[in-house]
Amino acid sequence: MDTNNKPKPNTATPTSTRPRYGTRPAGTGARPGTGGTGDRKPRAFFERPKPEFDQKMVSIRRVTRVVSGGRRMTFAVALAIGDKKGSIGLGTGKGADTAVAIAKALRAAKKSMFKIALTKEMSIAHETAAKFGSSKVAIMPNKGKGLVAGSTVRDMLVLAGVKNVTAKLHSGSKNKLNNARAAYDALASVKARKVVAKKEAEVVEAVEAK
Repeated sequence: MDTNNKPKPNTATPTSTRPRYGTRPAGTGARPGTGGTGDRKPRAFFERPKPEFDQKMVSIRRVTRVVSGGRRMTFAVALAIGDKKGSIGLGTGKGADTAVAIAKALRAAKKSMFKIALTKEMSIAHETAAKFGSSKVAIMPNKGKGLVAGSTVRDMLVLAGVKNVTAKLHSGSKNKLNNARAAYDALASVKARKVVAKKEAEVVEAVEAK
C-alpha cells in the first residue's frame, strides 16, 4: 500500500487575525448605536426653543426683475403670526433668499400686531366686514357652532384664537394675500378698547405737538 498519497494536515498559519463580519472582540460591550452599555457615550439631544408666536406662511412667490445685467430673482413672502389668545399680525418681506424674506416678514408682522376684543367664549361681540382689493370678507358670531371658515381667513382666525364664528368670502378672488389682508382689516375693527384708546391718545398728542 502506497502511503505517499495520503492528504497532509493543514499546518499553515492564518494570514489575518481580523474578526469576521458581524462579530466583535470579547469585552467590547454592546454594539455602538444599539443603546447598550458600551464604551460610546449616549448622544445628547437639545430641545429647540419654542417660538414666541405661532406662524403660518400665507404665500411665497418668486419675483423676477429684468435689469441691464440680466434677470434678478427675489422671493416675496407673506407671513401671519398670532398667540391664539387674541393677538394677530400680518407682514410681508422680500429678499434674495427665503430665510431673509421670512425674517423681514416676521419683523413686519410683529410691528403690525394688535389685540382683538374677544368674549368669554373666545368669539367676537358683533359682525364685522372688510374689503381689500377685490377680496371681501364678513365675520360674524355663530353661538357655539365652532369655527366655520376657509382659505387663509381660517388660518388668520386660528392664529388669533377666535372660535365660534362664521367667515364668508363674498368675492371670487383666489389671491391668498388679499384674502388674508381683508380678514386682518375686519379683525382690526374689533380691537380691544385699551389698544384703541392708546391709538387715540397718540393721535391727540401728535395734533397738539403741531
